[in-house]
Amino acid sequence: MLRSINHPVKDATLSTPLLSAVSPPSSSTTTTTSDSDESSSADNSFRYDYQDLNFNNAPPPPVSCSSYKSLAVLSGHVSSVSCLALCGEFILSASQGKDIIVWQQPDLRQFTKFGHGDGSVKSVVTAGNKVFTAHQDSRIRAWKVSRSSENVFKLIDTLPTKKDYLGKFMKQSNYVQTRRHHKLLWIEHADSISCLAVSNGLIYSGSWDKTLKVWRISDFKCLESIKAHDDAINGLAAINGIVYSASADGRIKAWGRRTADGGGDNNKITHSLKGILQGHKDISINSVVVNQNGSLVYGGASDGYIMGWAADEGFESWKLVCEAKAHATAVLCVCLVGEFVCSGSADKSICVWRRDLIDGGLVRYMVVTGHEGPVKCLQASPERVGGGFMLYSGSLDKSIRVWWIPNHSGEDSSISTEKKRLKF
Repeated sequence: MLRSINHPVKDATLSTPLLSAVSPPSSSTTTTTSDSDESSSADNSFRYDYQDLNFNNAPPPPVSCSSYKSLAVLSGHVSSVSCLALCGEFILSASQGKDIIVWQQPDLRQFTKFGHGDGSVKSVVTAGNKVFTAHQDSRIRAWKVSRSSENVFKLIDTLPTKKDYLGKFMKQSNYVQTRRHHKLLWIEHADSISCLAVSNGLIYSGSWDKTLKVWRISDFKCLESIKAHDDAINGLAAINGIVYSASADGRIKAWGRRTADGGGDNNKITHSLKGILQGHKDISINSVVVNQNGSLVYGGASDGYIMGWAADEGFESWKLVCEAKAHATAVLCVCLVGEFVCSGSADKSICVWRRDLIDGGLVRYMVVTGHEGPVKCLQASPERVGGGFMLYSGSLDKSIRVWWIPNHSGEDSSISTEKKRLKF
C-alpha cells in the first residue's frame, strides 16, 4: 500500500533506469489516507534489544523549522523494515526473508517482491546487475537482475557456495571452534550476518559472530575470514582498498587490502589492521559511513552520539574531529550524501547535519519527524532533485518514508562531490 502526501517537487532528476525494458505489474494502489496505526514493536532478531528501551517516554526531538517535505509513505511489509538499498530506478526494502519489496520510481509503486527463507534480512547491497542479501540464517544470497526475464530478481547462488564447501570440508585444518564442542568451516558465519559492503570486486560480510569475511564477486569464493572484534559487528563501509567495521565493542576498525600477485583469480588477497577508531566507553557503534574520497569516517553510537574521524594523507592513522549529540537515544543508522550526514534513531527521528568540508565537523541542519517507530535504516540519492536530495527511511513501524531535503546554501551544486583530497 502506498500513501502519498502531495508535495510537488519541481525539476526532479532520477537515476538511470536499471530495468527499463521490463514491463512492471500494475497491482499496487495509491491512496491519500492518514498514517497507519500499525504496531512499532521491535523484531527480536536485532542484536540491540529494543524492548529494553522506552520509546514512548523518550524526550521529543528538537522541532525544525526547515522546509523538508514528506513525499510518500510506503506500506507493505509484514514486519519491521530492516534495510534499504537503491538499485537504479528502484528502491529495495527488506524485512523477512520472503519479504523483499521492489518499489519503482518516480511513482513509488510496488514493482515486485522476492526473497528466500524465513529469517530476517539484515542487509541489502547492489553490485552491477547483482543484488546481495544477508540473512539471519548466516547465509548470503546472490540475485541476478534481469532485463528480460519475468523473474526479474532471480536467485543464482547462496554463499558459502556448494563448490566452496566441497573444496574444504575434507580437511580438518579448515574447521574452527565456534563454541564448546562445535566446529564450523572457516568460510561459514556462526551467527547472523548483520551487514554487507561491496568494493573493488569484493563483498565484505560482518556478523554477530565477531568475524569479517571477504568474498570474491566473480565466483562467490570466500577468500578470507578475520577475527575482527570482541563483540558483534553492526556495520561496514568500504572504499579505496580500506574496509571499516563498526562493532558493539565500541570501536571502528580499519582494515587495509593487500594483493599478492598469483595471476588472475589466483591473486592472494589479504587484509591487515591499519587503525582503531575508538568510541566512547561502554557503548555500541551501530553504523559507519565514509565519504567519497575516504578521508572522513562517521559512526553512530548507542549513546546518541555521532563521532567523526579524519584520516591522514597516507590513511595510516585517524584523529577524532567531531562528536555531536545527535539524539536522545541510540543512533541506529547513518548515511552520507555530499555535504550532508543523516542519522536515524530509536527516538523515531532523523537528524540531518551539514558537514564542514574542511575539518569534518557537523552542524545540525534540520530534524525530520513522522515515523511511529525507531528509524532502522537510511538511504539517500546522490542525484540533485529540485535544489535538494531524496532521503529514504525504513522503520520498525513497518513503513518506508520518502523525504525531500532542501539545500538552503544557495549554491547550484547542492550535492557536492569531493574530487580532491581534503587537507587537515
